[in-house]
Amino acid sequence: MVDREGVVSNAKYLRNVRPIDPDEICEYVTGQPHPAVVEQVLREEAVELGLVEREDGTFVPVSERPVEEGVGVVESLPETYAGALDELLMDRYGYEWATGDSGDVLRRTIRRLKDDYYQRRQVEYDADVALGYAIYHLPDFYAAVQYVLNDLVAKRLLPRELRILDVGAGVGGPALGIHDYLPDDALVDYHAVEPSAATEVLEALLAQTGPNFHTTVHESTAETFEPAGEYDLVLFANVLNELDDPETVLRHYLDHVATDGSLVALAPADRNTSIGLRDLERTVADDGSDDSPTVYAPTVRLWPTEAPTDRGWSFDVRPDLAVPAFQRRLDETRGEDADTDADREPADGEFVNVDVQFSYTILRHDDERLLDVTPSPNAYAKMADMDGHVSNRIDLLAVKLSHDLSPDDPAANPLFKIGDGSEREDNYAVLVRETAGNADLAAADYGDLLAFDGVLALWNDDEEAYNLVVDEETVVDRIPKPV
Repeated sequence: MVDREGVVSNAKYLRNVRPIDPDEICEYVTGQPHPAVVEQVLREEAVELGLVEREDGTFVPVSERPVEEGVGVVESLPETYAGALDELLMDRYGYEWATGDSGDVLRRTIRRLKDDYYQRRQVEYDADVALGYAIYHLPDFYAAVQYVLNDLVAKRLLPRELRILDVGAGVGGPALGIHDYLPDDALVDYHAVEPSAATEVLEALLAQTGPNFHTTVHESTAETFEPAGEYDLVLFANVLNELDDPETVLRHYLDHVATDGSLVALAPADRNTSIGLRDLERTVADDGSDDSPTVYAPTVRLWPTEAPTDRGWSFDVRPDLAVPAFQRRLDETRGEDADTDADREPADGEFVNVDVQFSYTILRHDDERLLDVTPSPNAYAKMADMDGHVSNRIDLLAVKLSHDLSPDDPAANPLFKIGDGSEREDNYAVLVRETAGNADLAAADYGDLLAFDGVLALWNDDEEAYNLVVDEETVVDRIPKPV
């Protein structure tokens, strides 16, 4: 048996002197174990020792520098993960998994998943459902979580040494996205909470991650799992909307977010789920208690004593992913599905899901906000007082909370949801005439801060919302996020 304490003590001695080489340590450990044995002990103790493994096989202390670079565009799900999923499908159904009875089973499963979701029915996971879910949803959540992490990296709030709790980890899309987002010298102690048959898929995909991404899967429900200590990142990805009492669960896990850590919750962009996430955010962040978290992003409360009460439907849209081979394969072989309605042909792309559209919130305990700006009431109007500004031109600070929402009609004016954290009703910026002075409205990214000079406030009876008309008399400036 290897002298584990000897390996650890030597590593502690050398960690601040030079890179730790298993070939060297074995000479100083009782019994002189094989370097491969020493290497394995170092891997198992790496989180406790704060060590990352380098490509040359040596171990060094993890850097104290935060993650400094985000992602630009996520183009596709990497082939490593696509291939691992394909192997799981072949193991269960055979090489021709997309055809015959197995293909029909998977297509029916995905149709049922989509219907259950839109009908807001509870989904019961078995092996078929887990694989169907992975086929349809692995790529989009892989991408979405990376875009959200950009908000934390913008203010250098994502450490290289991370303890992560992924509640309702599912088949692992967000976990893989986090893994690929982080630099190779990050050290991650990743814990997944997942009670369903999805754990088989999750563990197979987590096996593709690198040596510095240390994983533990807890087969437990979100309600019954008891977190140990605090985490730098607590993640809920498409989970809160499936719980019976999401508020209680959310508050419980907020207690386990480190003082300088973040709770990230993601949800699909559809109306009910997106509004549901925003309602939860407001319930825990705007209750007036001393321990209420701060909304870090994207719906920042620019006015500190105010809280929004509008409808709250807000979501980001990112470029489509490349279609993964497993989705294309299942979609192209759909012709003889017995479950297809007799009076219709299945639509092309029915089993392709490469849209990246999502709602999210980031909550923190340290009062940090991505947009650390407080408007002066002498300079800017407050959306809470918008009723008193109708028919007037006003100056306004607001966050861009949508992409263009106008109908697909060349004659329609571009329309963008905006908010300042005080809004009582929905507020939309309507671009009726674009100029060089107001072009930032259309060009700004989701979550950017905009300064409006001379925008015309109107009430829209049909939509029961305020329209902020941006025309040739209006100047719009994008205020850059931290870099």
